[in-house]
Amino acid sequence: MLPSIKLVAIDDTPTSLELVSEALQQDGLAIFTTTDPEEGLDLIFQEHPQIVLVDLVMPKLSGMDVLERIVEFDPSIDVILMTAHYTSETAVEAIQKGASDYLNKPISITALRSRVEKLLANVRHRQRALELDSQLLETSRFEGMIGRSPLMWDLFARIRRVAPHYRSALITGPTGTGKDLVAKALHNLSPASSGRFVTCNCSAVVETLFESELFGYVKGAFTGATADKMGLMEYAHGGTLFLDEIGDMPLSTQAKLLRALQNQEVTRVGSVTPRKIDVRVIAATNRDVQDLIAQKQFREDLYYRLAMVELRTPALAERREDLPLLEKFLLDRFANQFNKEIHGLTRRAQIVLARHSWPGNVRELENALGHACMMAISDIIDVEDLPASLRHSEQRGPALNSHETETSGAALSFEEHEKGLLTDALERASGNQSEAARLLRISRDRLRYKMAKYNLR
Repeated sequence: MLPSIKLVAIDDTPTSLELVSEALQQDGLAIFTTTDPEEGLDLIFQEHPQIVLVDLVMPKLSGMDVLERIVEFDPSIDVILMTAHYTSETAVEAIQKGASDYLNKPISITALRSRVEKLLANVRHRQRALELDSQLLETSRFEGMIGRSPLMWDLFARIRRVAPHYRSALITGPTGTGKDLVAKALHNLSPASSGRFVTCNCSAVVETLFESELFGYVKGAFTGATADKMGLMEYAHGGTLFLDEIGDMPLSTQAKLLRALQNQEVTRVGSVTPRKIDVRVIAATNRDVQDLIAQKQFREDLYYRLAMVELRTPALAERREDLPLLEKFLLDRFANQFNKEIHGLTRRAQIVLARHSWPGNVRELENALGHACMMAISDIIDVEDLPASLRHSEQRGPALNSHETETSGAALSFEEHEKGLLTDALERASGNQSEAARLLRISRDRLRYKMAKYNLR
């Protein structure tokens, strides 16, 4: 069952509000009305309606001012302006500023119902699409990975076919594409899944320690070897050893690794006795292995041993159809992690993300959305919440303490950042809570709750 749709009507004439409420009353539609435009904005920030009807001429704030605040908050809200003073210039201005429609007073009940019914149909269509996206997300999960693009389906199918049989495998692909997740999937679906999954980051191991790290050593093998030590290959016996960034492994260690893979045995440093092992080895690199071989930085025979099974993880730019699913998955995860209510992205934030080239791939997307969820004070991620590198060159909406956010926000804790935004908004509004709430795009009730939380007066 689809969730109910919310509509807010703002008009300083009570009889107009009564007319709207009676004319539009129906199941599945919750109608909120107010004669005060400031209270109307509070209702919008609090209830997050899909449709807003607003009078053009009102005290305190005009309908055009309210429209601009709504577009700042969430441009996906459909706004209908109503006026008894129609001019084509005003109508064009309203549409250019983001209004969905423009109605003349006295309002025709038939025209009102017809216009609103079309908007309701669009909202129900969007809700159904979101529901289908949630279902699609559930069916697009595979061993911690998310994807429905042909490239990812092909990768998932190859992992399923390879996992029961491989003894060694090579995973290639750009940085940030989830090569470690592919390695874990291979392990989890293999006969060795009950054994250990041991990771060695080859780029983080000092060259002189590589042998002892992989194969272990015996007491007295070198200065400081005060006791026997098991290497990672032995430790992974009965399971899987994942060699991340194998392109950084020294050539001398590559030769010994090849011998260990061929014979399924290791010899500890300082020992002459080989030890039998049963271990699957998965290697990964973001470098071009053929170039490394040509530059004599990688052994060709080791490559052929590993590349009997070779899997490539696609760049995010190659599977852009997965972007909405990844956004939803990551937003849900970070909202749960930060214990915040995050209902999604505004349309313009989605556009910014869709236009980005994502050189850092899924890891960059994860970083961007994690930053946005932490920085957002509203329950909708907007462009201003995204990292500076992703923001559109033309900023929209009020920028609160932008210098502080740009230079030090990432280093602050979530609580410090939120308190700073609240303090800055209250200072800009000279203590006016309604104005501060509008600057922050939240309701007055939420502002007061957060002020009490941080003991702000």
